[in-house]
Amino acid sequence: MKAMLTPTRLALIGMICCLLFVSALFAGCTQSTTTTPTTATPTEIPATPVPTTVEVAPTAAPTTVAPTATPAPSFTPSANNLVVYTAASLTGASKTIGSSFTKAYPSTTVSFDLDGTQALKTQVENGAYADVFISASNSYTNTLKSEGYFVDGTVQPLATNYIIVILPPANTANIQSLADLAKPGVKIAIEQKAVPAGTATLAVIGNLANDTLSQSWANATMSNVVTQETSEPAVAAKVALGEVDAGFVYQSTATAAPSGTYTTLTIPQKDNYLQTYTIGILKGSQNKAAAAEFEQYMLSSAGQQILAQYGFSAPPK
Repeated sequence: MKAMLTPTRLALIGMICCLLFVSALFAGCTQSTTTTPTTATPTEIPATPVPTTVEVAPTAAPTTVAPTATPAPSFTPSANNLVVYTAASLTGASKTIGSSFTKAYPSTTVSFDLDGTQALKTQVENGAYADVFISASNSYTNTLKSEGYFVDGTVQPLATNYIIVILPPANTANIQSLADLAKPGVKIAIEQKAVPAGTATLAVIGNLANDTLSQSWANATMSNVVTQETSEPAVAAKVALGEVDAGFVYQSTATAAPSGTYTTLTIPQKDNYLQTYTIGILKGSQNKAAAAEFEQYMLSSAGQQILAQYGFSAPPK
């Protein structure tokens, strides 16, 4: 028997259907839709073209970049100690000079400031204290003299020196003569032009070009210069260490070096450059009596013998 749908039942069924419809409609409105984000394609930046050739700047004339300057020793006046500003090429002789002078004058010791004459001149002009000045260049001495830095009448010629070429003992470049300095690939050290030995070296190369060899030899030799040093001992050190194949230095450096340190090439005297060293007492010295004793000692036979021992020649007459 079929169940009778009474009005009450019909109303209930309608209410249930209505509730189901409302629930479905609400769910459709609140459901979240997951959207996959679109990844944007990045804009491509054109790459800077890599050059196929590298442009190399022209090679400049060889110069040595000066190292960070070491402050000059700061000396003060002392009745028992002489401060002697001394050309660096006297480095080897300075210890013997100092000890020998102190033996002769026991109350006085000597402190040497050894550097290129050009640097010593600048120190004096900048007010540094010294009692005696020994220069490897008449030019710098004459400048200081004209500026009034010397006690009148005290500047005297002290010694002379010639230029020579030194080679490391191994001589891997097989340099047998001055002409070989122009061979391709030879590495040469000289001093900067402001250094007295540098001035002398350039004069020697010019003389050799004009009288004995040729200008093409001079050009090729200068093109083989790989370093220009700020002092003469620095060139000698480069050769001794084998960092270069040859160096232009003073004859005294080669003479005073221990046996086997270098082999040498002599330069004809007609093409050489005679460097004159001078000594003088500085006007600012507060120890002028001892400074005068030191100068007299250096000009005496005792001082000259020490200089000769280290390869220096007698001063001009």
